[in-house]
Amino acid sequence: MNTKFIHLLYVPTMACNMQCRYCYLEDNTVDTLEGENCVETLRYAISKFREADVVPFNISLHGGEVTTLSKQKFHDLIQYISEYYQENREQITNAGFRVGRPHIKTNLYGLDRHMETIREFRVSVSGSLDLPFSLHEKYRVTKNGEGTLDRILENIKLLESIPNKKKVSATIFKEHYEQIDQIIEDIRFLDQNTCLDMNDFNFMIGFDYNSCGLLHHMSEEEQLIFYRRMHEAFDGTNLDTGVNGPWFDEFGPEYCTNCDNCGEKFFLLEQNGDLYSCVRGQKKEDFYYGNIYRDTVEVILKTAVRKIFQSHNQQPFSETCEKCGYLYLCKTGCPFVKNVYKSRKSYTCLLQQQMYKDRNYSKDPFLEETVYEYVTKMRLEDPERYRPAKQSVEYPGLEQIIAEDAKLKYIYDSCVFELEVDGKRYPLISQLLRKSRDIVYLTPVSTVKIRMKKHMLKEECDYPENNALYLMLLSGELVTYGDEGRTKQRHLATHQIYKGVLDHSRENEVEWYVYDISGLLGEYAKEYAQDKPNNLFFTTTELRDYHYQKQKNNAYYHIQAINLPFQNIEFYYMTLEQKKDEEASHEF
Repeated sequence: MNTKFIHLLYVPTMACNMQCRYCYLEDNTVDTLEGENCVETLRYAISKFREADVVPFNISLHGGEVTTLSKQKFHDLIQYISEYYQENREQITNAGFRVGRPHIKTNLYGLDRHMETIREFRVSVSGSLDLPFSLHEKYRVTKNGEGTLDRILENIKLLESIPNKKKVSATIFKEHYEQIDQIIEDIRFLDQNTCLDMNDFNFMIGFDYNSCGLLHHMSEEEQLIFYRRMHEAFDGTNLDTGVNGPWFDEFGPEYCTNCDNCGEKFFLLEQNGDLYSCVRGQKKEDFYYGNIYRDTVEVILKTAVRKIFQSHNQQPFSETCEKCGYLYLCKTGCPFVKNVYKSRKSYTCLLQQQMYKDRNYSKDPFLEETVYEYVTKMRLEDPERYRPAKQSVEYPGLEQIIAEDAKLKYIYDSCVFELEVDGKRYPLISQLLRKSRDIVYLTPVSTVKIRMKKHMLKEECDYPENNALYLMLLSGELVTYGDEGRTKQRHLATHQIYKGVLDHSRENEVEWYVYDISGLLGEYAKEYAQDKPNNLFFTTTELRDYHYQKQKNNAYYHIQAINLPFQNIEFYYMTLEQKKDEEASHEF
C-alpha cells in the first residue's frame, strides 16, 4: 500500500466570539458541545487515517474560532499536535514535506486567553483583519455589534516578545477596493507599528457569498488594478518581498487549486467527525465527504475525489482554459467558487495570468498534451476532441481508412449497439469518433441490457455459429502495460456470449438481440473506480480479430486506432446512497 499524505484543517469548535457581517458560516457559529470532545475527535481521526496509511503532514486549526476553547482544551489540543509532529517528523520529512509548529487561524480577538500555550509550544498565528481599518470596524464586530479593532491590535502586541511566526491576512471586496489609498496607508502602519511580519501577509479576493448583499465582488479588471496598485506602492521598498511573493500567493501555483482534484489532498474535519473539502465547502452538502466516526477512510477518500470531480463538471470546460497556456498552473480554479458564479474558469483569472507573467512562469510548451491529459482525468467532455493534433498530415485520416475498407465499417457503426439502463437506451458509438461523452450511473439494482443488431454476427464472418458478442470491461484506474510502458485503463474482464445463447434470450426483438448483463457487471463491483468513469466496450469476436489484423497490416490505422475503437459507454457504479448524492449534486 502506498502512503497518502494529506493537509488537514481541524475545526475543534464552531463557536465564535465575533459576528462578521460576511461570515461564510452564517448562523453556524455556535457550539453546543463547547469543545468537549475536540482532542478526542482529532486523536481518533488521526488514528483511523494512520490505520489506512493516510498521514496528515500538516494540521491547522480553524473555526468557528479556536480561541473560544477553554484554556485547558486549547492547551491539550496544541500539545497533541506538537507531539504528533515530533513522533511523525521522520516519515513526513522523508516524504518531502516540512514539519512546522502547531498553527492556528484566528480572528485575534480572544488571543490573550491562550498566550501561555502559544508561548510554550511556539504556536504560529495567522490572524484576520479587514483593510482599511475603517471597514474592519464596520464589518468585523462582536455578536453585540461592537468594534473589535482596538482589542485586536492590543492582542497583537502580546506576540511581540515571543519568536512565534505571526502574520495576518485581509479579504478584499469591492467596498475595500474603493479605498485602495487607505489600504496602502494601513499596511504601512502595521509594518511600522506592530510585530507582524508584513512581508508574510496575504490578500484574499472575496466573492459575494453569504454576505447578505452587504459586500460585492470585484470585477476581474478591478482585481488587476488592485494588484498593480499594490506593486506601484511597494515594489522596491522594504515590503518588496511580500508584494512579489506571499501577498498574492493564494493565486499562485503553490496554492490548493494547483492540483487536478483537490479532493485528493485537502480535508476539513469538524469536532463532530464531519469531513468537508475546506473552509469554502464547510457546511455545504456538495462538499461533504462523510463522517470519520461512521464511514471508512476508503469511502471518505473516494467520495472526496468524486464530489470534486462532479463539482468541476457543473460547468463546461472553458475555451479560455484550453488556450491560455497556464492550465498546468491554475487547473481552472476553485470548484466551489466556479459554481457560485456559474463560471467555467477561475474568478481571479486575469490577476493570475498577470502574476504568472510577472513571476516568469512560461506558457506551457506542451499545451495540447496538458489539455488532453487534464480533460481525460477531470472532465466529462470527450477527451478525443482534445487529442493533440498529429504532427504529420502525409498519411490518410481514420475516416478515410474506414471508408476505404468495408470490413472496418461495423467496428465503427453507430447504429448497431445500444445499452439499455432501467428502460433508457443509449446508442453506442466508437470512442474514437464520438463528439460528446455519455456517462451512466449504475447501482446494484440497475437493470442493464445490451442490445445488438442481429446481423452483426454475420458481418465479415463465414461461420456465425462460432461468432460471439464480445464485451470488454475496464476500470477507470490507470496502470502501465507492456514493454512500451503505455499508461491506460486497467482491464477487468472480457466476456463472450455466443450466438446460440443470444438466440435463446426471451427479450429479443425482431432486429435486435437483447441480453441482460446486470449480473455480469455486478460481479466486478469491488473492482470499479469510484472517483472516475469506468468503461464498457462492445463488438463481435470476428470484428475484434479483424481490428487487430488491420493494425498489424496498416501502420497508419495502428497509429490512429491504438486505443480501443469499439462502441462504448462510460459509467460509475455506486451504492444507492451515493447515487442520491450524485443526483443531488446536479441540483446545485
